[in-house]
Amino acid sequence: MLNTSWLAGLSLGDPISANPLDGGYASKTYRVRTTLGRTVIVKTQDELPPDLYYLEADGLNALRWSGGFAVPEVLRVTPSFVVLSDLGTSSPSPTFWEDAGRALALQHAHTNERFGYHQDNYLGVLPQRNPWTSDGHAFFAEQRLLRYLEVPNCQEALPADDRRRLERIAGKLPELIPAQPAALLHGDLWHRNLLPAPTGGPALIDPAVYYGWPEAELSMLIGCGEIPDAFYAAYEEAHPLEPGWRDRMPLLHLREHLCVLAHFGPVAETLEKLHTTLAAFG
Repeated sequence: MLNTSWLAGLSLGDPISANPLDGGYASKTYRVRTTLGRTVIVKTQDELPPDLYYLEADGLNALRWSGGFAVPEVLRVTPSFVVLSDLGTSSPSPTFWEDAGRALALQHAHTNERFGYHQDNYLGVLPQRNPWTSDGHAFFAEQRLLRYLEVPNCQEALPADDRRRLERIAGKLPELIPAQPAALLHGDLWHRNLLPAPTGGPALIDPAVYYGWPEAELSMLIGCGEIPDAFYAAYEEAHPLEPGWRDRMPLLHLREHLCVLAHFGPVAETLEKLHTTLAAFG
C-alpha cells in the first residue's frame, strides 16, 4: 500500500516504497522510503475512532522529557493516519535496560495531584477513561477494572462468579495496594512498546498516557515478557518501591487481562491467568 498523500507538505520527498511492520492490533504500520532517501513510519487504518491518532500524538508529546526516553516526533496526524519519525533498526546499547529503568523512574517523578488525565484516550481501540480523581484506589477500581464489566466481550467471557470476585477485589484495593502518587504513565508499557532509539538507548512508542500508580506500569512489563533484573535495579535506585511490590504485580495486571478479554473475548490463556489472580486475591 502506498499513499502519496501521507507525506504531503512535509518536504521529505515523494514516497517510493512502504514496507509493512508489525504495528500491533489497531493499525497497519509501514516504514516509508522517499525519493530524498528519508524514511518515516506511517500508521494507518480507516475504521478507527477519528480522534485516535490525535490522542496518540498527544501521548507521545506528553512523554517527551529531557533526559528521559526517546520518543518519535509527530510529523503529521489526520483521522486516518499518523506520520512519525523513524527510530530505525538499531541494536540495543549494552546499558539499554539500565538506561530504561532510569528513564522510567524519571518519567514517574513527574506527578500530579490527581489521578487521570486531561482527556480520555484509547487502550487498543477501546476508550480509556481518565476522569480526574483524587483517590487512586477508586480510580483504579472504577476506571481500570470495573469499567470492563460493561464491555460485551467481557460479559461473554466472565461468568457471574468471576464478576463478583472482581468486584470484591476492587472494594479491597486500599488493603491490598499501598498509597502511591499519581505519576505520569505510558499506560501500555509492554516490552514491544519499548524499543532501541537510533543511539541504542531506550525509546517509547504507542502510548495510552495518564497519571496513575507507578506499580501499575511495572505490572505491565512483568506480566507481558521477561525484563532483565538490571532494569528494576536501576529503576529502584532512583525511584524506591514499597516492600512487597513484586507480589502485587499479578493483582495490578488484572487491568491488562480484562483489556485482552474486552478486545478478543474468552482467550483461554488470559482467562487462566485471570482466574489464578482472582483466586489469590478475591
